[in-house]
Amino acid sequence: MLYLLDNGAGNIQSLANSLGKLGYVFEWVKDPTDIEKADQLLFPGVGAFGTAMEALSSKGYLEPLRKYILSGKPYMGICVGMQALFEGSTESPGVPGLGIIPTRVDRFDLEDGTSGCQKAVPHIGWNRVYAPSNDLKNAQAHGLEKDEWYYFVHSYRAAYDPRIADWTLGITRYGEESFISVIQHKNIFATQFHPEKSGAAGLALLKAWLGQTSEPRYVPRTFPTTFSQNKPTRRIVACLDVRSNDQGDLVVTKGESYDVRERAGSTGAEVRNMGKPVELAQRYFAEGADEIAFLNITSFRNWALGDQPMLSLLQKAAATIFVPLTIGGGIRDFTDPDGTFHPALNVAHAYFRAGADKVSIGSEAVVAVEALLERCRALGADPDPGKAPDQALQHNTGIEQISEMYGSQAVVVSIDPKRIYLDDNEPVPKAHAASLISGADERAQHQGKQARWWYACTVKGGRETRDIDVVQLARGVQRLGAGELLINSIDRDGSNAGFDTQLMDLIRSNVSISVIASSGAGSPAHFSEVFAKREATGGAAIEAALAAGIFHRQEVSISDVKNALEKDGLLVRNSTMPVPL
Repeated sequence: MLYLLDNGAGNIQSLANSLGKLGYVFEWVKDPTDIEKADQLLFPGVGAFGTAMEALSSKGYLEPLRKYILSGKPYMGICVGMQALFEGSTESPGVPGLGIIPTRVDRFDLEDGTSGCQKAVPHIGWNRVYAPSNDLKNAQAHGLEKDEWYYFVHSYRAAYDPRIADWTLGITRYGEESFISVIQHKNIFATQFHPEKSGAAGLALLKAWLGQTSEPRYVPRTFPTTFSQNKPTRRIVACLDVRSNDQGDLVVTKGESYDVRERAGSTGAEVRNMGKPVELAQRYFAEGADEIAFLNITSFRNWALGDQPMLSLLQKAAATIFVPLTIGGGIRDFTDPDGTFHPALNVAHAYFRAGADKVSIGSEAVVAVEALLERCRALGADPDPGKAPDQALQHNTGIEQISEMYGSQAVVVSIDPKRIYLDDNEPVPKAHAASLISGADERAQHQGKQARWWYACTVKGGRETRDIDVVQLARGVQRLGAGELLINSIDRDGSNAGFDTQLMDLIRSNVSISVIASSGAGSPAHFSEVFAKREATGGAAIEAALAAGIFHRQEVSISDVKNALEKDGLLVRNSTMPVPL
């Protein structure tokens, strides 16, 4: 009997869906005696190392788990389930791991060795796995494919060390760092990446482990010293804005300047309907989307945990889509109609359990950073929220609570900035000088002329402008614990004029977390522009780009985008592997 161990954090439903897709039945570990009963044991998970180990301890799983692994029965760990095998992690000093593998887990270096470039941490995206050159048959027996991509999302890693080569079946490069991405030693198999989110390649790897009937013979392993690739691919994200239409059905819509209703005429002023959410998402998965985002633009205005249609949507999508899923809209503290208070963490938990891998937070992030700035001022601290002292952090915001429980990689902050133009002699407000841009502007009243502007942040879907700029917000949410930024542009939304590369450059140069460009894409060339522009200057490139309307209307396909990026010499994930049955 196959058992799955649930440490209470992250989206393990996707792994359960993957097993179902492959035709396997399993039981959940409900108490320590179940570990003893298992013939095969899978330990998936995300989140902080300390949180995971403490959850195992509180449930009485630690010693039974260690005993199971040492018994020789098949064990597979995924992400935290792999890191738990080590002696400990600098993420949670003083918290011991299982101590099976004689080394520790450390954080990625931001500075990329001798190159002097900064890389984004967390490491998020599709990367390669390099198997030992003299043990390729073993790697293939475990389902590792030489030229396939696997999905990683983590800030901490076990650096590759030749002294533990006998534990290592795969290594991955991120910049100049080589880290262990696959463990295989006797009965133990583990991956740092998420096979359940790695498309057909990941499902094939799971199927290979589940079908193992004998232990491959071990040979001393040697790994390559040169690598063809040392960073993740550029990610293409398909975004679906979801809301109820006037008949109460969930539909995918798209705003024109944030207005989602058709113009008055023969069709009336109904909500613009671009299709059914799950069906569209399934199409994008089949077309090769690297991630899919569902943004509930009604924002659960009344009762988030009572929004059963969105929970059902996620469950259905996660059952058939094996790439990362993000849910946004209404991930915040709220009080339900009977007066019961629910923290944002509970809302996020419900969506993780339904199949989401990340949650996206919008307006609530603006409120959180405004409060952080006020506390910094009261303390007489540096006005840069990115440098807020520890005493300014209260650990009571949704960003902090979710990232502390599930890891920073689970928290995306969606930012909706707009340009505030300045007259020729008008000074920029001192507090917002860091977001000042000067240059040619192609929009509206400044078309073709030199202009000056700064980027103000908005809330409520762009309907309300706040006195906080995009740099303050980006640096503030990174300090609070966000692992990724989704940068929209009110000025470019629906324009088909291309991404606001000046805005993306501004953000990228002020944060060290992953950046997703959004708003304005109208052609494959626009994706090449946003990815290549920053990289050409020697800085860290934009990691991902998102589009919605052009995909929904089939004006541009995901394969069109990826083919154009490949032609321009940029790395993308193109896989022709069929989903295994």
